[in-house]
Amino acid sequence: MKMPAIAKPKLGINSGELVRELGVSHATSIVVGTIIGSGIFLVPAEMMQAVGSAKLVYLAWLVGGLLSFFGALTYAELGAMKPEAGGEYVYLRDGYGPLAGFLYAWTWFLIAKPASIATVTTGMVRILGNFEAFSFVTRNFITAPIGITYGQLVAIAATILISVLNYLGVKKAGEFQLVFTMLKVAMVLLIVAAGFSYAGGSWANFRTIHVGAMGGFGGFMAALVAALWAYDGWNDLNMVAGEVRRPERSVPIALIAGVATVAALYILVNAAVQYVLPASAIAASPRPASQAMSLALGMVGASIVSAGMGLSMLVTLNGTIMSGARVPFALARDGYFFKVLAEVHPRFHTPSVAILVQAILSIALLLFAGTFRQLFSLAIFAEWLFYMLATSTIFVFRKREPNAARPYRTWGYPLVPGLFIMASAGLRYYTFAQNLRNSLTGTVVILAGIPIFYTFKRRRMESSG
Repeated sequence: MKMPAIAKPKLGINSGELVRELGVSHATSIVVGTIIGSGIFLVPAEMMQAVGSAKLVYLAWLVGGLLSFFGALTYAELGAMKPEAGGEYVYLRDGYGPLAGFLYAWTWFLIAKPASIATVTTGMVRILGNFEAFSFVTRNFITAPIGITYGQLVAIAATILISVLNYLGVKKAGEFQLVFTMLKVAMVLLIVAAGFSYAGGSWANFRTIHVGAMGGFGGFMAALVAALWAYDGWNDLNMVAGEVRRPERSVPIALIAGVATVAALYILVNAAVQYVLPASAIAASPRPASQAMSLALGMVGASIVSAGMGLSMLVTLNGTIMSGARVPFALARDGYFFKVLAEVHPRFHTPSVAILVQAILSIALLLFAGTFRQLFSLAIFAEWLFYMLATSTIFVFRKREPNAARPYRTWGYPLVPGLFIMASAGLRYYTFAQNLRNSLTGTVVILAGIPIFYTFKRRRMESSG
C-alpha cells in the first residue's frame, strides 16, 4: 500500500522529521494515563443520580467499557496500518478525502484540544483548593482590565510546564507519562484496598437504591454518557503513532491492554466506594471517593484521594498536550494549514511550533474562563461524531485496499466496528436532542471550516504550480 509521502514520518533522525522513540510501555502509559483523570472519582454520584441502583451503575460501566474496547480494537487496526502523526486525521483524510480530514483537524485544533487542556488544568486548581496551603488559588491576582485569579495563574503555569516538557522531546514526555502513570495506578489500587478494608463497609450496600433517580432509558443514557466521559482519551495514542517504535505491534498491544486495564480499575474503584457507602449517600456526595476514603482512613484518606485526582489530571494533561499538537502538525504537512505549524525542531525532533500555538490557545481559554464550559461542551459534541466517522473508515479501507498490509486485523470484524458506529450514532442523537443549543453551535463551528479549507486548498494548488 502506498502511503502519502508528505505525511509519512521517517524512522531516521534527520532534521525536520519526527522520530520513533516511544516503546510499547510508553504507548500503554499514554492510553492508561490519559484516560484515568478525575472522572472515576466524580462520576459515580452522577451515575447513581441517573439510574438509582448499583446494578444499573455497573451495567453502564460495563457497556461504556465495552464500547470503548470495541473502538480501541478498531483503532488498533487503523493505527497499525497507518502509523502516522495525526491519527484520526490520517484515517479521515485517506478514507473520505482532504476536506473530511481538515474538518476534524480544524475542530480539534480550534476547540477540542485547547478546551480539554483548559478543563484539566482548571480541575487541578480546584483540587488544590481542597488543601489549606493552596487556599489562595481562589483569590484575585488582578481585577482590571480583566479579573485573573491565582488559580488561573497556576493553571497557566501547569500548561506551560507540560508544554515545555513536550517541546524538549517526545522521549522525555513519554518517560514522564510512564513513571507517573505507574504511580497513578498504585494510588488507585491503594484507594481500592482502603475501601474494602473499611470495617463499617457492607456488601448489603450493593442492594440499596436511590429513590430520587431519573430512571428509565433517559437515566441509563445519562449514566452511560458519564461513563464514556470517564473512559475518554483512549484514541490519543493514535495521534502520536508516528513516534512509536514498531507501531504495527506496539499500537494494538497498548490500545487493547490499556483500555482493558482502565476498565478493570474503574470497576474496582466503583465497587470499593459502593462497599463503603449506600446508594443514597453516593448520589448525594459531590465526591463519593473522597467521602468513602474519609470514612475508611479519616482526613488522611480524603487527602489521598485529592492527591490522586491531582496526579491523575497532571498525567492526563501530559497525554493531552502530547497528542493534540500532532494533529495540526499533520494537517500543515499536507499543505492544508499554516506552514509554520509543520516545523519540527532540529534538535528535539518535536512539532515545536504546534505545541507552542496549542499552549497559547489553551491559555487564552484559561484567561476567559467564562466561555470555558460552553467550549468544552462543543468539544464533547464533536468528539463522538469524529469517533464514529474515523471508525467507519475501516470499512472503506477493507474494500478499497483488500491486499494492503494489516499487521493487526480487528477481532470480530465487521460486527465490532459496526456496533461501535451504531452506538456512537445513538449517543450523538441522544446528546444532540438533550443539548440542542450547544449541538447546533458545534455544527456551525465544524461547518465554518469548509471555506477555510478551500482557501488553503487554493493556496496549495497555486504553490504547486
